[in-house]
Amino acid sequence: MDSNVRPESMARISTPELAEAFISEQMELLRQQIGDKKVLLALSGGVDSSVVAALLIKAVGKQLVCVHVNHGLLRKGEPEQVIEVFRNQMDANLIYVDAVDRFLDKLAGVADPEAKRKIIGAEFIRVFEEEARKLDGIEFLAQGTIYPDILESDGVKAHHNVGGLPEDLQFELVEPVKLLYKDEVRVVGKALGLPDGMVFRQPFPGPGLGVRCTGAITRDRLEAVRESDAILREEFANAGLQGKVWQYFTSVPDFRATGIVNGKRAYDWPVIIRAVNSVDATSATVPELDWALLKKITDRILSEVPGVCRVLYELSPKPISTIEWE
Repeated sequence: MDSNVRPESMARISTPELAEAFISEQMELLRQQIGDKKVLLALSGGVDSSVVAALLIKAVGKQLVCVHVNHGLLRKGEPEQVIEVFRNQMDANLIYVDAVDRFLDKLAGVADPEAKRKIIGAEFIRVFEEEARKLDGIEFLAQGTIYPDILESDGVKAHHNVGGLPEDLQFELVEPVKLLYKDEVRVVGKALGLPDGMVFRQPFPGPGLGVRCTGAITRDRLEAVRESDAILREEFANAGLQGKVWQYFTSVPDFRATGIVNGKRAYDWPVIIRAVNSVDATSATVPELDWALLKKITDRILSEVPGVCRVLYELSPKPISTIEWE
């Protein structure tokens, strides 16, 4: 049987008991595959790579080497969460790479969305290759491939796949959750003890905040995206909307609007709030949010985020619009 085809008899992992059974089975399979060798994982902090990391830590411990690359396009607190959960709590063999300046310097002045994506992807592969070459005894590469990736793209997952590595670094793949759907991965993550903030993390684009800081990325506007997004997520959580609204975030476009700051005319950025409900991201609707909540979020963003003079709530469904702006 094709190892990339989910057996029809495979039960959906929907309970902690089924998750524990899956974990036990995968631990045995991982130990058989890896033996006493080392395995490398690009750990983004997303659901899939985090669950794979937790599984491998449970199965082979320090034989797993996790590389977390901070490219400066993550949400507020995410690099710190990866370090806290995996290095401090799970005692993982974690390499943290601060590549913020490297990525942002490469992206300076680049406005085209596809060009930005290519730069981010290519630079990530280069950073990952450099870290891999510093290590001895690595024979396996773990990836957070899940079953929809196989169905939709022949097994290639753009934000985890590092198939662009040079030929001498072609490791044998380890993909323990490749036959699971996203909801099953989350059940397994809960059973492995990962925090809810990681297990139920919203969909996040591979280029990160790079596609929410539209046009050519500047550091100050990128920080406006990061800070406004953190406010939005905090207020949605306080309002009990976490887990009830499928995805929500802010974008800061590359144009300015007229405002008044300290009694003087100013030209600052607008922040655009995007919130959608969807099942599979092929279509999306916009929820009707409580006006008092929108006003509170607006007041906080305008008072706490430098360089911002307007807050807008986007009402466009998918289609015709897409969920992300770029």
